[in-house]
Amino acid sequence: MAIILVVDDEVGIRELLSEILIDEGYDVRLAENATAARKLRNELRPDLVLLDIWMPDTDGISLLKEWHAGGQLNMPVVMMSGHGTIDTAVEATRFGAFDFLEKPIALQKLLSSVQKALKHDTPPPRAPLTLEAFTRSAFVKEFKRRLEQAAAKAPVVLLKGATGGMAEICARTLQPPRAPWLDLSAVSSALSQEMLEKISGGVLFVPDLSALGKMQQMNLAFAVDRLEKLNLQLIAASVAAFPALAEAGWDHKLLARLGEVWVALPPLAGHADELPEIAGLLLSNFVERGEVPPRRFSTGALNALRTLPWKNHAEASWTTLYALVRNLALTALEEDISAEDVSRVMPQDSEASPQLASLLPLLDQPLREARDAFEKLYFEHHLRLEGGNMTRLAERSGLERTHLYRKLKQLDIKLGKRHEEP
Repeated sequence: MAIILVVDDEVGIRELLSEILIDEGYDVRLAENATAARKLRNELRPDLVLLDIWMPDTDGISLLKEWHAGGQLNMPVVMMSGHGTIDTAVEATRFGAFDFLEKPIALQKLLSSVQKALKHDTPPPRAPLTLEAFTRSAFVKEFKRRLEQAAAKAPVVLLKGATGGMAEICARTLQPPRAPWLDLSAVSSALSQEMLEKISGGVLFVPDLSALGKMQQMNLAFAVDRLEKLNLQLIAASVAAFPALAEAGWDHKLLARLGEVWVALPPLAGHADELPEIAGLLLSNFVERGEVPPRRFSTGALNALRTLPWKNHAEASWTTLYALVRNLALTALEEDISAEDVSRVMPQDSEASPQLASLLPLLDQPLREARDAFEKLYFEHHLRLEGGNMTRLAERSGLERTHLYRKLKQLDIKLGKRHEEP
């Protein structure tokens, strides 16, 4: 008898779905929120989960992402919502949902979706892409050795020069076979000792430190204190400077711990001839995982990738390449990605075009508004470059500090607490 877990904060809906499914011969269990759903999912290992999106503690999409990130999505999940949108359905499907039902749910639609989901054979997950696939490139092979050497002795390794998917490729390289994996950015509730014990011997991953909220920062600090005891490896990625994170309110002791051992991805500048093979491996991985339609690079596209100006913003080049390949696969109209597609997504003069594009609308504004808008762009740009350091910003702009504070306040530029005027 199939076990179906129904997760919904509305008692009436839980009872109605339960009655219908029990009449059909299913073993039904009920959860009123994400906390109860986590507990029952771990205890029962249900054959199917009907999951409401709008719940008070943790919404259904966040719980789905959490299960997906933690390798716990080994059962079909059907999402339910009375306020469904196409974007929400697409997002749910992207993170592994089998189907999406709109409330009020028609009886036949419910039973049909349940039957299809239970018959659906979930394919075994593909082995994640690791740096091993790129080791024909000597500079990547050297970086892989450096990363593995650091992780062998340090429970915390900071990865510089990439975030998101590219950072995950690096972190997956350090994951032992069949070892647990937990993406801390997908955990929106308080992390517990029990949750960490369940992934003992595995990898904790943070794809981008700057994207973590206050609760996730607290979870990270909680985990860091227990890494060695539970035999956990933490890989955290960041392209943001730590002074900027400190200005944003991060705990200084936590930042000091995270920054003790770091490894930087090598820049792509100087390796133009190896870019086509690296891009091809990334594209194949996207296609195999079903993230993009079947696509392949034409010879012209590979030659175009060789000539792109990778020298600028070297620290972000790996993340840029990862995003570029994915964007090409999603937006190219033909199966063969052309040189024109590459030019469309990232033209040759890309070093200057973003800055010019942001300034052109100012020309249509009255002088005073254009001047204010330019000054805001100017100060926000240099504030980022200086990592939030007001002394250096004052020196660069040629303004006395008191005048500088007034100017930033006038332009409505937000500062970290350390730099607010008393």
